[in-house]
Amino acid sequence: MKRAPLRFFFDYVSPYAYLAWTQLPALAERHGRTLELVPVLFAGVLNTLGTTGPAEVPRKRFYAYKHVWRIAHELGVPFVMPAAHPFNPLLALRVTIAVQDTEARRRLVSALYAAVWAGGGGLVEPERVSAAVASVGLDARALLAVAQTSAVKDQLRRNTEELLALEGFGVPTLLADGELFFGVDSLGHLELFLRGEDPITREEMERLRNLPIASSRI
Repeated sequence: MKRAPLRFFFDYVSPYAYLAWTQLPALAERHGRTLELVPVLFAGVLNTLGTTGPAEVPRKRFYAYKHVWRIAHELGVPFVMPAAHPFNPLLALRVTIAVQDTEARRRLVSALYAAVWAGGGGLVEPERVSAAVASVGLDARALLAVAQTSAVKDQLRRNTEELLALEGFGVPTLLADGELFFGVDSLGHLELFLRGEDPITREEMERLRNLPIASSRI
């Protein structure tokens, strides 16, 4: 029986999503799964939930940058902070959606992530996005034009709404057989789940879902 793909909800603005991406292709292959790459607008998720990202909280921002640097070192993957962060990822997200072929999209995601988080010069200017697209053998001019269409813009909105409908709250998020895994630090938990070794039983899952709140600050 064909196994369902692992669905990766991501935004290029997140260094944690980049770090997860460096591990996901090999993880999926180990478990005989394909990857479905789903670009979302992280800012849209935050706006809907009325919350902020790590880089928008001054005391958390500096710590988060050190944190991702240390994780990258542990994973042995390239990591270079962009010239400015947060930045606007819209064009890169839309260009990704414009690529329909699965393998081509995978190559493009790697190139765009490298442009942001591996010293590639960033994605702020359209020229940088165009260069990343061309670097994987795709027609940059044509794809940047498609990225401006209402169909692509609507798809990005639908992707973001889908993540929210799944009770997602940030990136990176992985959907595996109906279960959500959030953050690069959840990849080990994802592997346990895929091996059928998740320590949380169905009964405990229901108890956690319905756990009463005893106190509130509001």
